[in-house]
Amino acid sequence: CYCSCIDILFTLSFEFVMIYVILYRTLVFCVMIRRPPRSTLDRSSAASDVYKRQDSDLSIMKEASDVLNEFGISNEMKIISAHRSPHLLSEYASNAHMNGMKVIIAGAGAAAHLPGVTAAFTPLPIIGVPIKSRSLDGLDSLLSIVQMPSGVPVATVAINGAKNAGILAAQILAASDDQMMEKILAYKTKLSVESIKKNEKIV
Repeated sequence: CYCSCIDILFTLSFEFVMIYVILYRTLVFCVMIRRPPRSTLDRSSAASDVYKRQDSDLSIMKEASDVLNEFGISNEMKIISAHRSPHLLSEYASNAHMNGMKVIIAGAGAAAHLPGVTAAFTPLPIIGVPIKSRSLDGLDSLLSIVQMPSGVPVATVAINGAKNAGILAAQILAASDDQMMEKILAYKTKLSVESIKKNEKIV
């Protein structure tokens, strides 16, 4: 009986937290990666459409865009809410593959349904970025994104791991693009050199 009471209290408490999150903390961001033509892989070809907002979550997701720009991958950044503007999300995600998109990176915090709902509307690969929340330190975001039902996959990176999401998107594109694969291999080599060089600082 004591355990049952605890379970009920925990459930009620969790539901209250989630209701609070939905009303006050649903901040969602979506980065769409568009492969440019092979002849226009330079930075100047990047089609970037950014809706700016004064929020730390946007700076986190910008890390994905920055990485994509480094690889010369055209991308655009949107703020779309799965809860507040579901029809916009439906239209945007459903038409993404017809608009030249190849990968979608979706970041969301708390009741983080954006990546999963996006995956339901598009045949494109989805990479989910859990954004750290104030209530549960991002664990709610992580579980909301990673626990997808069978048949609707979302590749999920670490909490606030937008940079890795950008790298993963580039690797997905590299699987069918030799020029991009060379850039990925060069990036891996750079990481290795930087890591080994750190030994020089050990006294």
